[in-house]
Amino acid sequence: MQTAFKLKNTVKFYAWGSPEWIPALMGMENPSGEPWAELWMGVHPQGPSELVCEGERIPLSALIRRDPAYYLGDEPLRAFGALPFLFKLLAAEKPLSIQAHPNAEQAREGWERENRRGLAPDAPERNYRDPNHKPELICALSPFRALCGFRRPAEIRERLGLLAEGAGPLKKALEGFGAVLEGRDEGAALERFTRRLLDLNGALMGDLGGLLREVGGRLAGAGGPEGAEWELAAELAGLYRDDPGVMAPLYLNMIDLEPGEGIYLPAGVLHSYVRGLGVEIMANSDNVLRGGLTAKHVDAEELIRILDFTPRCPQRLRPPRALPGGDGGTAVFRYPTACREFSLARVESRDDGPEGPASPFRGPGIVLVTQGRVVVAHEAGKEGMVLEQGESAFIPAASAAAGLSLKGSFTLYAAGCGGA
Repeated sequence: MQTAFKLKNTVKFYAWGSPEWIPALMGMENPSGEPWAELWMGVHPQGPSELVCEGERIPLSALIRRDPAYYLGDEPLRAFGALPFLFKLLAAEKPLSIQAHPNAEQAREGWERENRRGLAPDAPERNYRDPNHKPELICALSPFRALCGFRRPAEIRERLGLLAEGAGPLKKALEGFGAVLEGRDEGAALERFTRRLLDLNGALMGDLGGLLREVGGRLAGAGGPEGAEWELAAELAGLYRDDPGVMAPLYLNMIDLEPGEGIYLPAGVLHSYVRGLGVEIMANSDNVLRGGLTAKHVDAEELIRILDFTPRCPQRLRPPRALPGGDGGTAVFRYPTACREFSLARVESRDDGPEGPASPFRGPGIVLVTQGRVVVAHEAGKEGMVLEQGESAFIPAASAAAGLSLKGSFTLYAAGCGGA
């Protein structure tokens, strides 16, 4: 049977996307100028990948249904019954909404509850579009900025204190924020803070946005990480004047990733991707609870119900800086996560000889070439499928188990099942 299947993937056009970054990676033109925000690789019904098999163009999900054991492998088939992950290219030219994702139990309960209410799957006010949880990992392809995880209450109070200096009529409101952040139970303090933040009215937000632009612009000149945080707060206040999310750089950790670095986000972690191009992998879900920087539906009570209020700054996951053996050789870096549904590996090779590196996973996988050209074959030195920069392919579990060789000078990202 066929070693691999080239994919034709669904593009998502959102206002925060870039008209250039994904098309440039794929070597394509974008004459319409629409913002390409995400490229979905997988079987999610809202954006399924397609392929050609025996001259017929079919969805990837239909191919897998023809022989689930062959295409998924016994263990993923028993555990999930379908391809359990969604792989994406993500291009954030503007900040994404502040958001968090539910755990498995919350997703199931929320999906069933909204079904009982009779909400259509695509209803704007719907929170749960499927019954799955959505842990995720983002890996930078360009310099990439994110806001992830609550700061400790003492850090937030310090920043609010700087904002309150000379705040005039807003001083009392800002002092009220500081008061709810006091107490020995940091999680409870952060929950009180979040409730108050999401309850801000438009008039007060307009004044607060103006104050952030003024103070943020002044403090941005201090340089260093804190200067960058204030600069971002001022920028957000200019983009979303009446949105409580403009305060996010003061209460969420700001993380700057270099290409190849990643962060893993389990359920309940509040975050926003601010700017950059990256690859993203997640459990096969599109469940998003929003908390700001958006014109879309914000269900404050449901967001608070699923949030983890533990202060945390996600660990930066860093691959090795250099290939073995100088300019030649191959490096494989597996991004560690605690997720059963997915794994992600970065494979970099500058060896164009007959012996290529082995496939980086055992189970079913999707590979995306981000640089160069790779030949995917069953045996090193044999003719196989050629993938150019920007192209992706599905690798059946049986094909990976039989042994694959990846030959060429390339960088690719390989998505597979957890533990594979």
